[in-house]
Parts: sequence; structure tokens; C-alpha cells
Amino acid sequence: MAQADSPDETGATGKHLVRRLIDEVMNGGRLDVLEELYAPESVVAARRWIEPFRVAFPDVHMEIVTLVAEYAVVAGRFRCSATHLGSWRGRAATGRRFRNVDEAYFFTIRDRRIASAWGLEDNDRRRRHLGM
Repeated sequence: MAQADSPDETGATGKHLVRRLIDEVMNGGRLDVLEELYAPESVVAARRWIEPFRVAFPDVHMEIVTLVAEYAVVAGRFRCSATHLGSWRGRAATGRRFRNVDEAYFFTIRDRRIASAWGLEDNDRRRRHLGM
């Protein structure tokens, strides 16, 4: 039987995973890293929302504003900026840039991987910046 991680270890591991997600995947475009970060049953779902976003906004930059962990949950506040260069949610590229769109996400950590993610994004602000 595997020994359970302490709350401090789980929180630190979770924050490390989320930092890698932002730095390597979202900002760096390294979708191959998803398999290292996400639980096997969650990789397909993660790829399903990240890949189209990265195609539509290839220069995306996410800034970590706040990152906190409470045992198996990591909560983060992020600021996102990017240029709309590909189709997004059925809309053709506008070539316009959005800046500093606030996002908040909650990640559940299990077995040293991201098991699930749930978030809120200020898409009204994003759409206004993009002229949609």
C-alpha cells in the first residue's frame, strides 16, 4: 500500500504542477508535457480545452497572480494576454489582442498529478478586446 502524502507535500506538489502547466504548456506551447502533469484519465480532457486555445492564441502569456494550496486543491488567479490568430469558438481570427483577462482555476491533485480543473474566465472582457 502506498504511503499517503502529507498535506504540505501535496500542496507543494500541486503548486509545482500548476506552475509547470502555466510555464511549459500554456506559455511554452509544450502540449507533450500534459502526460506528465495530468492523471491518465484527465489528459484527453485537458488537451481538448488547451490545444484549441493555443491554436487560436499562439502567443498566449499567462501570469500567475496568486497560487495557494490546501491539501489536494490548488487555487490560482491568473492574468492572460494573447493575440487572436486562429479560429476560437467558431469565430475567425480577428488579429486583435486582449490584455490582462482575469482567470481563476481550481485544480484537484491526486497521486501527484492534476486530476481535474475547473475555472472561471472573464470572457466578456476578452470578447470586448477582440471586438466580438
